[in-house]
Amino acid sequence: MWKYLNRHEKFMNEKLSGDLSVEELIELRNYHENQIGYMQHERFIHLIVTLFIALFLMLALGFSMVIRTFTGTALSLILLVLESAYLIHYFHLENGVQRWYGISNEIDYRLGKVDIKLRKS
Repeated sequence: MWKYLNRHEKFMNEKLSGDLSVEELIELRNYHENQIGYMQHERFIHLIVTLFIALFLMLALGFSMVIRTFTGTALSLILLVLESAYLIHYFHLENGVQRWYGISNEIDYRLGKVDIKLRKS
């Protein structure tokens, strides 16, 4: 997923580095907005999974504190590692989509839809 994010961002930056007509900018914006929609869905699914893993982690920790068993402790550790991995993945996903919003703002600026440039070049 990170490769997809970076590949699309690189593609958009390369396209925006050139001189584009209004029609090309509109077409590029429509394509980019469609990609953002896909990533927003992906973000939502990963948020739900991350929250459920966190819930299961809290339940396993609670169980491990009440009934001290090796299995409960092992389950808690496994869920902690899994939750950490999901948090890192979600962090990168969220930051990538935020950068994509900046690309949309850049296109809107070039199209004259906004008065100020919101994206750092």
